[in-house]
Amino acid sequence: MFSRLKEIEARYRELEQLLSDPAVLGNNVLYQKYAKEHSTLLPLVETFRAYEKAVSLLQEDQALLQGNDEELQAIVREEIPRLKESVAALQEKLNFLLLPRDPNDEKNVFLEIRAGTGGDEAGLFVEDLFRMYARFAEASGWKVEIISSTPSGGMGGFKEIIALIAGQGSYSRLKYEGGVHRVQRVPVTEAQGRIHTSAVTVAILPEAEEVELNIDPNDLRIDVYHSSGHGGQSVNTTDSAVRITHLPTGMIVTCQDEKSQLKNKHKAMNVLRSRLLDIAVREHDAEISETRRNQVGSGDRSERIRTYNYPQGRVTDHRIGLTSYNLEGFLSGDLQFMIDALTTHFRTDALKKAAP
Repeated sequence: MFSRLKEIEARYRELEQLLSDPAVLGNNVLYQKYAKEHSTLLPLVETFRAYEKAVSLLQEDQALLQGNDEELQAIVREEIPRLKESVAALQEKLNFLLLPRDPNDEKNVFLEIRAGTGGDEAGLFVEDLFRMYARFAEASGWKVEIISSTPSGGMGGFKEIIALIAGQGSYSRLKYEGGVHRVQRVPVTEAQGRIHTSAVTVAILPEAEEVELNIDPNDLRIDVYHSSGHGGQSVNTTDSAVRITHLPTGMIVTCQDEKSQLKNKHKAMNVLRSRLLDIAVREHDAEISETRRNQVGSGDRSERIRTYNYPQGRVTDHRIGLTSYNLEGFLSGDLQFMIDALTTHFRTDALKKAAP
């Protein structure tokens, strides 16, 4: 491990020199490439240097114990346990940082939320969850763009809503949100105050680049039609809405958010490409093993992952057993603590599996 860390540190120093090279400074593409690599290596190099410093101080203190200065020995005896803890913590952090990076971590994401069991109540919760993620994205400095949405009926809410969330680290922070989200609350239409349980599915897909997946145009059927809004009212008198059917899989993607047919087609193709890439990745993972599939965060989305209980004001993530009684704050976008806990859990799990 340490020989690899030395190589990484050497590359980091090389990048520092390259970023100050006039030839690189004058080439924006090259500069951005090196700057990105430099920022990626920075946390690892800083941790490695802190580790080496802590080890050096520990060795110095242990050497002082062999001397004759009793007063100095008393001081270092107090320091040594603290330094040992620091060395152990930094080594654990290095192990985490050396885990293979998910190649999708820096990508934008498609957020897809769909109503499951529960009728109108599920549709209303689709809207609640979308608002939650939109607020979290806004607080993170990300951009949210609705790709398509299907209203659920007279009560409001959505049968389905798809949005692109664009911003640095959006996939790495949202990738564990995919799964079945269960809500327990009294619907507004419930006269007797009974609690109903509804379910909503959330899918988090990394935005696929065109070079990652080649789609044969002959495999597509593209239909255009008039866009429509709530209640079927026409919002556009031109055939701007686009429906793309991927014939080999039967997958259908629609987009009518833009007034331009060309823009709707482009957005629909992006969604289709990301869905097909997700299928390809999950099939590949399945060939490797169930363990690997869970490790990269593309496990079975049919499993219930989280419950939102309104009467008790709590939200519980069943994968890690974490419960918060600040449901209102959570639904307002305050979910960083949950994301941090999930990230730590899955990284720890990956570290255990990577251990010899």
